[in-house]
Amino acid sequence: MRTTILTITFIFSMTNIFGQTEEAKLKISHLTGDFYIYTTYNTYEGSQTPSNGMYLLTNNGVVLFDTPWDTTQFQPLLDSIKLKHNKNVILCIATHWHSDRTEGLEYYKQKGIKTYTTSLTDELSKKNKKKRAEILMIDDTVFNIGQYSFQTYYPGEGHTADNIIVWFSKEKVLYGGCLIKGADAKNLGYLGDGNAQEYETTLKKVQKKCPDPKFIIISHSDWNNISSLTHSIKLARKLKKKHTL
Repeated sequence: MRTTILTITFIFSMTNIFGQTEEAKLKISHLTGDFYIYTTYNTYEGSQTPSNGMYLLTNNGVVLFDTPWDTTQFQPLLDSIKLKHNKNVILCIATHWHSDRTEGLEYYKQKGIKTYTTSLTDELSKKNKKKRAEILMIDDTVFNIGQYSFQTYYPGEGHTADNIIVWFSKEKVLYGGCLIKGADAKNLGYLGDGNAQEYETTLKKVQKKCPDPKFIIISHSDWNNISSLTHSIKLARKLKKKHTL
């Protein structure tokens, strides 16, 4: 009897261990109202790194902001949205040229989803052999889709030369992408394609454009702390001083 109990305990323990190590590749979290955050993962500098995107439910269909970083999750995201909300994705906007934002553009374009980037993002995507969108935005653009209205806004160089944000002025939702870092971030992350001198000015333009946001969605950190923008400005100010010494 004692041997049987020990065997069952061992099997149960091993099941728990394997269950813990096999983490979900796609996570979907409710933000507010018709706004949802989806998270996929990829390896960066030897560790699994989360990458947040967002989608919005409208009467006309679902709008996707950025694409999964994990190439195996392009279709599972569409399937999950369809299963969860019985709606199809009709449009996707990528916020800069790096792969964690654009990797799924070609796949979604082939699925008949309208894909958008700025013309500057397209130039950099082409130059760096990244996936490209079908439709290019020349200037800041207002989208009216179903019951929602939102605007893309280019504040200047920061994380990259082309980074844009998306602002929902009525709902006070700021989708900041990789431009804004987490409230607990120690630095501004990868700046190999960034602009240390202009970063602070760019973030201040976002702050002016998007007053009193209720939510700030960022790419690689927790979005629950809306101090992320003011904290990022402080980090950018320190970075600028360091580069001007």
